[in-house]
Amino acid sequence: MIPRDFIDTLLSRVDIVDVIDRRVPLKKAGQNYQACCPFHSEKTPSFTVSPSKQFYHCFGCGAHGTALGFLMEYEHMSFPDSVAALAQDVGLPMPESSLEPERPKAPPALWDALEHAARFYKQQLKQAPHAIDYLKRRGLSGAIAARYGIGYAPDGSPLKRVFADYDAEALAASGLVVDNEGRRYDRFRDRIMFPIRNVKGQIVGFGGRVLGQGEPKYLNSPETPLFHKGSEIYGLFEARAAIKRAARVVVVEGYMDVVALAQHGVEFAVATLGTATTPTHARTLLRHSDRLVYAFDGDAAGRKAAWRALENSLEALQDGKEVSFLFLPEGEDPDSYIRAHGCDAFLRLLDSETLPLSAFLMRELARGLRLDTQEGQATLLKAAKPLLEKIGAPLLARLIQRQIAELTQLQASDLSAMGLRPVTARPLPPRHQRRIAPSRLRGLARILLMNPQRASEVEPLWFDARDPLHATAGELIAWLREVGPLRLHTLAEAAKGSSVEAFVNELMVDLLDKDDTWDWNAEFEGAVQQLRDDWRRRRVQELAARPLASLSVEERRELGDLARS
Repeated sequence: MIPRDFIDTLLSRVDIVDVIDRRVPLKKAGQNYQACCPFHSEKTPSFTVSPSKQFYHCFGCGAHGTALGFLMEYEHMSFPDSVAALAQDVGLPMPESSLEPERPKAPPALWDALEHAARFYKQQLKQAPHAIDYLKRRGLSGAIAARYGIGYAPDGSPLKRVFADYDAEALAASGLVVDNEGRRYDRFRDRIMFPIRNVKGQIVGFGGRVLGQGEPKYLNSPETPLFHKGSEIYGLFEARAAIKRAARVVVVEGYMDVVALAQHGVEFAVATLGTATTPTHARTLLRHSDRLVYAFDGDAAGRKAAWRALENSLEALQDGKEVSFLFLPEGEDPDSYIRAHGCDAFLRLLDSETLPLSAFLMRELARGLRLDTQEGQATLLKAAKPLLEKIGAPLLARLIQRQIAELTQLQASDLSAMGLRPVTARPLPPRHQRRIAPSRLRGLARILLMNPQRASEVEPLWFDARDPLHATAGELIAWLREVGPLRLHTLAEAAKGSSVEAFVNELMVDLLDKDDTWDWNAEFEGAVQQLRDDWRRRRVQELAARPLASLSVEERRELGDLARS
């Protein structure tokens, strides 16, 4: 794990305004800075960055965090990668103990093996006329092949000539070779090779397309420390800029579809890696764009694949983002269609022929059912219930529920009585701030974030049990005593994954508009004095309300002391 004191030191050297301004231009607005939020579409700036608190918050979508959190959200980096990037910016060497035990960092030999193999495959393509001829027949130019790093893996096991130590563990661990019954051979043979890159452009695996009629048609790298099929997306690294320009991303089924579309001018296409779209895929793509389009063949197999994509996208849905489906004419795939009809025709399909997720969902739920019968209606309701419960967009779920009610000639209240209730919040931790009832303890909690070293001076027994934040403030104080006196931005990072994370985030937002000249020690003294005075009054009233004979010797002494204080 990365030591907490290193995070504290790092964030004290980093200026969040500089980190964000290099990616999203900021404008001064009072003591803070503002911009239109990079995480959702808006015309009026609601994205606020505080240089003194080293924290950002969007009052529109609820996105918030430190410089580390911004890199993770905006650049789609992991936490360790965000730490490493900021450390490099400020010239701070990473500690040796910064590896995450639950996900060990892959040894350099794995990265090196994949890069070395990719260079070899690209070189071999130049010497393989039949592979070049295949790509030309598919309409690909040398420029597109170079952009995507396309290569060719010769038949046999030519990597024996490439790597001096063909028996090296890194070759098997990276998926380049197969060990089977005491013999080792190349995994990819006589195939067009498509390097698969992560969002930083590093090669994490390969996809190989067979030349001719061999099986399997497409062969991917196996699961490795670098390559996880359920989370990687082919072409995303190459398509990032085009996705931003086009304000949409198209998901197709194969590598050739991606490169063929790019060849003809549609550069915002990506593909999953021989597997159905996963919730992780959908969440990643919806971070890159507010509009996600799945493009499938119009036959039964295409509809089946589209339905799997729909099911696995439901929990990633967000209100304000669009997911839709494009079904190409039967017998066509994106590759063949754009080669036959051109870029403009394909773009027209995207503009006018896509089917919104909600419409596709309702169409498939109702397919083959007689909705004029109670049996048909019951079948639809049974099929809809688990799907509605997965939808991560509360408003969309309610609108779909209303449409189901209309189809089944029921009231929405009737559906609720039958147990058909859409989600009211996203299954992921909510990013939107909660509204808390007025609380004296809320002010004290804000002060303690600015003065965490004084948490030990507060006694939870002083808290009024009727205060809505009674339990939460107690948790916060116990947590602050445990983590120690950290700076404000480090506290926000340290709170992640803890029971007080949501509360700390709310308090950070409260602090954004607080004047930097406040005397937080004086604020603390005043808040604690008021807390103690309130407790004394409550305690006196509690003891005085009881018959004197029922009080113990200690309670009588306490009552006398309180009355004199």
